[in-house]
Amino acid sequence: MAIYAQPRFLPAGDRAVTVELADEISPEINRRIRTLSVALDRLRLPGVVDLVPTYRSLLVYYDPLLLDVPELQEHILDLSSVEEAALPRPRMLHIPTHYGGEHGPDLDFVARHAGLTMEEVASIHAGSDYLVYMMGFNTGFPYLGGMSARIAAPRLETPRTLVPAGSVGIAQQQTGIYPVESPGGWRLIGRSPVRLFDPRREPPVAIEAGDYIRFVQIDDARYREIEAQVQAGAYEFVVTEKTD
Repeated sequence: MAIYAQPRFLPAGDRAVTVELADEISPEINRRIRTLSVALDRLRLPGVVDLVPTYRSLLVYYDPLLLDVPELQEHILDLSSVEEAALPRPRMLHIPTHYGGEHGPDLDFVARHAGLTMEEVASIHAGSDYLVYMMGFNTGFPYLGGMSARIAAPRLETPRTLVPAGSVGIAQQQTGIYPVESPGGWRLIGRSPVRLFDPRREPPVAIEAGDYIRFVQIDDARYREIEAQVQAGAYEFVVTEKTD
């Protein structure tokens, strides 16, 4: 693990700076990023507008009329030595997922690419707990770490113009869930009937960085049952504590 002795500061336009803590991706580095984000947020520093934690860096938006870069860097250097902020205990969200068929049109390709059966790919994918490293690309889209290299698959050569909300995809050794309908180039292996983003819900995004996701295999009948509950506003996410 290559953690820098001191953070690297990279300008990101005239209203933001990227704070890099390492040159690798790992759960430990990501935890340090989230710790720094929480500590800086609690500082309530005038001029800090927004904080965006990513895999191994923190993007800090600031108001240059209220805060200059040297002062911001000084505060971040003071905070970067903080080993532990009171991070919330990680949640485990259980995401019901139907693999293959109309919901996972690329499952067959992923299976053939991996030299496995479709059932084996689904079992391997549902057999890991995935850390939400960061949110991005689209509202509520979680970038997940922890997928087995055995089922890694290349992106589509030509992205789809429309990917249904709830689709579960693979791109190289990453996996994620499309929270809303959007274009996308990931290999679709399944779909969940739950809504990860709902503007009528509070909070509207069900997942946040630092959470864990566990995919739970369901059959078509259970998919339709949960889909009806979601449409009626009666579905509640199954959430437990991450214990290990």
